Amino acid sequence: MNYSTEALNSNHIRKNFSCGKSILDDYIKIQARQDIKRKLATCFVLANEDNNVIGYYTLSNTSIERGTLPDEIIKKLPPSYKNLPATLLGRLAVDKNYTGKKIGEFLLIDAMKKCSIVAKLSIGSMALIVDPIDETASAFYTKYGFILLPDSGKMFLPMQTINQIFND
Repeated sequence: MNYSTEALNSNHIRKNFSCGKSILDDYIKIQARQDIKRKLATCFVLANEDNNVIGYYTLSNTSIERGTLPDEIIKKLPPSYKNLPATLLGRLAVDKNYTGKKIGEFLLIDAMKKCSIVAKLSIGSMALIVDPIDETASAFYTKYGFILLPDSGKMFLPMQTINQIFND
């Protein structure tokens, strides 16, 4: 299968999506279209040949408090910023019928590439932030270099690191 994501639209079949986490299943089935309409998030999907959603992720703007970042990151940033611009990878899920096919990895890399392009050309963002749903998700993001933010459970990957991955 040749993977390609696109923005969620009315042609995508969402009702059959099941990743095993009701909060993620319900989001794509019930809430995603409303969040898009309200400009709260964008949702990118990977669909099969029948247009069934087999994986998705969401992106939105966020900020991160300067004091929550590690000292080695803080010292490289101007002291006048108390909150720093970032991008939130709010949700990432793969249908359980497609596990083991590296779709989660593909979706994460696709999201990172989109964030890198936007941060470079359009809107400032110093990091990609995730809020893992459980320990399995934390382990997944750790494998790709995300750093735990103490006391919040959130993780981040500096945009500078993402840009290096794509040689930008």
